[in-house]
Amino acid sequence: MKGLDYTVLILVVIGAVNWGLVGFFGLDLVAFICGNMTIISRIIYAVIGVCGLYALSYLGRIGN
Repeated sequence: MKGLDYTVLILVVIGAVNWGLVGFFGLDLVAFICGNMTIISRIIYAVIGVCGLYALSYLGRIGN
């Protein structure tokens, strides 16, 4: 489980950095690399979104 947790955490951080770039500079790195709303970029957004939801389970495991 630790490997999955670290992978999810890395993807959530990548998503946060992307949103930071959007907020500060108007640069969507995923769209820049993969194209605007192509199937690849949509898959990337979906995977990072699922990882964000999975990361909510960290709240229940804090201190265990």
